[in-house]
Amino acid sequence: MPHCEDAIFMRRALELAVQGAGNVSPNPMVGSVIVYNGEIIGEGYHKKFGGPHAEVNAIESVSDEHKLRHATLYVTLEPCAHFGKTPPCSDLLVQKGISRVVIGCRDPNVEVAGKGIAKLHAAGILVTEGVLEAECLKCNEAFIKSHTKGLPFVTIKLAQTLDGKIATSLGASHWITGEEARSEVHRFRSIYDAVLVGEATVRADDSQLTVRYCAGRNPLRVVLDRRLSLPLDAKIFDIAAPTIVFASSSWERLPKVELLRNRGVTVLFVNEHAGELDLRSVLAELHKQNVLSVMVEGGSRLSASFVRARLVDKITMFIAPKLFGSDAVSSFAPLGISMPDQAVNLRFEPPQFFGNDVLLEAYISN
Repeated sequence: MPHCEDAIFMRRALELAVQGAGNVSPNPMVGSVIVYNGEIIGEGYHKKFGGPHAEVNAIESVSDEHKLRHATLYVTLEPCAHFGKTPPCSDLLVQKGISRVVIGCRDPNVEVAGKGIAKLHAAGILVTEGVLEAECLKCNEAFIKSHTKGLPFVTIKLAQTLDGKIATSLGASHWITGEEARSEVHRFRSIYDAVLVGEATVRADDSQLTVRYCAGRNPLRVVLDRRLSLPLDAKIFDIAAPTIVFASSSWERLPKVELLRNRGVTVLFVNEHAGELDLRSVLAELHKQNVLSVMVEGGSRLSASFVRARLVDKITMFIAPKLFGSDAVSSFAPLGISMPDQAVNLRFEPPQFFGNDVLLEAYISN
């Protein structure tokens, strides 16, 4: 049974876990806390892909290892049970004689999936599961979807005015939001594995899709360019970050393919239907590339296509205190683009404020 203080220490482990955002994928974000006589004596989190796991870092931070045999270790995700880039954490906990382990949620990876917990039970360690389980699952929503659905977690990012517009009637959409909101968008980029846009967005904005307004890694840049029509000097083809271009299979023999590849751009081909690339195939290919999370930064047409295909997990929308008027471009389904036949159900998170702009995040029930 959970102890009354278990939630307190697990919450601290979650605070640690998210510090690995943008650095550990395709591994999960994990935090760990070690408690002795009601006091924290060790903390750690998974800092970098290929580096020590959270439990290892937490144990190494303990100054008196003798206390471990009478300590409780809290960890947001089930300790691993297999040899990967590091040895199994469950073996380490047994070796160190940890008396009790409290786990936020199970690891869906088939190489773990209860095996770590079984090792702990077999060694006589008291195990408590499911403490702040919903929060721990949410922390690794992309990792969990990747291992249960075989597809990346997809978020649509939009910025719109109060009257629901993302561009004026002349197509101008730059700087709908203020500087604080733009910095937050770049922070999002730094923690998503990939940012995806359509050819029209690149052509209109000459987008770089790099992280410039905050510290963090550049994401993989993904462009849907059905006919490989973008110019070779587009900024998205520079060396600032890796880029994948998806095109229609019917264009595989185009000489431009080799020109792009010679510039370090990966070109992949998928089928198309009714003049659009097969988005599920695009996501399946990205899954093969160990991409756990994708932020769609394209315009209204691409966003509507993803929603219509039931491939979106979350919508992140910045709303600016501006009005563009009735002739401006709407967030979804402009120019008669059809949306799903059935209603799209949303579950909203509490709003956040960045300067004068409001951030609304909503999960989609597909």
